[in-house]
Amino acid sequence: MNEMTISEAREALTRLPGRLARSSASLTITKRGRPVMALLPYELFEAILETLEVMTDEHLMKDLKRGIREIEEGRVVSSKKLARDLGL
Repeated sequence: MNEMTISEAREALTRLPGRLARSSASLTITKRGRPVMALLPYELFEAILETLEVMTDEHLMKDLKRGIREIEEGRVVSSKKLARDLGL
């Protein structure tokens, strides 16, 4: 992760969106050598929020874990067979 002091970030504020968009990396802002905030591309922020939503949905996580278990056990159906069975 890239790092920048809060003073450097203040001076570079108008250039930071382009910098983050080009690299798709996060930027740690420090104050007196300690991390105080993180800047990240908006798409990454949205992805993190979506992940948190999924992880906090008890029913969805239960279904996801069951699906992973079924895949590991080999209980899968090919998309061709599924389409055929559904008459598609």
